[in-house]
Amino acid sequence: MSTTSCDILIHGGGPVGLACAAWIAQKFPDVTLTLLDRNPADDEALAAADSRGIALSHGSKLLLDTIHAWPTESADIHKVHVSQAGRFGRALMTREELKQDALGHIIRYRDIHIALRQALRTIQSKSPNLAWEHISDQDLHRSINAKCVVHAEGGLFKKQDWVESGRDYGQSALVGLVEVENAPPYQAWERFTSEGPLAVLPSHYGSNILNLVWCGSPQSSQDRLQLSEPDFLSALQIEFGSRIGRFLKIQDRRLYELGLNYRKQITQDNEVWIGNAAQTLHPVAGQGLNLGLRDAFLLAEKLVGVFAGAPEQHRAEEIQTALEAYAQSRKADRTTTIGLTDFMARVFTSNLIPIVVARGLALSALQWLPAAKTALARQMMFGRR
Repeated sequence: MSTTSCDILIHGGGPVGLACAAWIAQKFPDVTLTLLDRNPADDEALAAADSRGIALSHGSKLLLDTIHAWPTESADIHKVHVSQAGRFGRALMTREELKQDALGHIIRYRDIHIALRQALRTIQSKSPNLAWEHISDQDLHRSINAKCVVHAEGGLFKKQDWVESGRDYGQSALVGLVEVENAPPYQAWERFTSEGPLAVLPSHYGSNILNLVWCGSPQSSQDRLQLSEPDFLSALQIEFGSRIGRFLKIQDRRLYELGLNYRKQITQDNEVWIGNAAQTLHPVAGQGLNLGLRDAFLLAEKLVGVFAGAPEQHRAEEIQTALEAYAQSRKADRTTTIGLTDFMARVFTSNLIPIVVARGLALSALQWLPAAKTALARQMMFGRR
C-alpha cells in the first residue's frame, strides 16, 4: 500500500469539510492539504440529490461570503413568528428591531454543497499543494501521514459510525414543500405542538411555496408520510391553524430521524472533530450547519497560524497547542448551542401543565423584553464567542 504525506488531512467532503479546506487554502495557499471526499468529482449527481431546505444564519452568510460560496438561489427571513399550538404565548422577531439585513436564510442542502465545491475549485487553482481526492469507501482508510487530521465526515443521526453522548428524542422530521394561499413573504413560522416543533419556512420558489419541517413521533410521522395529499393537508391545517392561510399542495415528502449526538472531547493529540462529526443536533432552531461552519472557520484560523508561522522543528508541539486552544475557544459556543437546542427539543414537547405555563410565560417574556430577545437572536445568528 502506498503512503503519502501532507500537513493537513481532512476526512469528509460535505459542506463543513469543504468550507474548512477552502478557508485554510485561502488564508495560506502554500499549505499541503489533502481532502478525502466520498462524493463524485462531477457536480451532476449532486444536483439531483438532497433538496431539503437548510436554515443558515446571517452570520453563516457573512462567513461564506469570504470564500464566495453563497448560492445564487436562497430565501431570506425577515420575520420569525414563534408560538405553541392551543396554548398562550407567542414571540415575534423582525430584522428591523435587530438592525440586520436578514434574520436568516433558507437554502437547499444540495445548493450550499455545490456552491462550496465550486468555491474550493477556484481556491484550489491558486493552491498548488491542495489535493482533492474523490475516493470510495474501500479507499477511506488508506495510509496517509498527516501532521494534523481533521474529521468532518458528518452524517445524519443513527447513520453515523460513532455514538458518545446525547439522546434519542423519539422523533422524526417530515420535510417537504407546501403551497400556501397568500402566505406573507420573507416570514418563518415555528409552532410547537404536543409531538414536536412544526416549522414553515420561506423558499426561493416564491412566497407561496414554503419549506415544511413537521416533527412528531416516528409512528405519527410515518403515518403522515403515507396519507393522501388531501388528508395530509387537512391534518396539517388542523395542527398548524389558520394563521398562515390555507395549505393547498404538498410535494417531496421525506422522513429523517432526530436525536442529539456529541463528543465531549473534540481534540486528541493531532486530531480534531468538527461539524456533525463533533455534534449532531435536533433541527428545532436550525443550528446544526451553522455551528459546524463556525467550527470550520475558527479551526482554519488556528491551523493557518501554525503552518504559516511555526518553524518545522516545533510544528508537532504547536499543532497540539493550537488544537487545545481551538477546543477551548469552541467550548462556550458548543455548550450554549447544544444546550439550547436540546432544551427546546425536550421542553416544548412536554404536556405537563407547569411546563406548558412556563413555556407561555417564556415566549411572552421574549416578546416584551427586547434585551432578552436580542440576546437569543444574536446567539442564533452569530453564536457565542
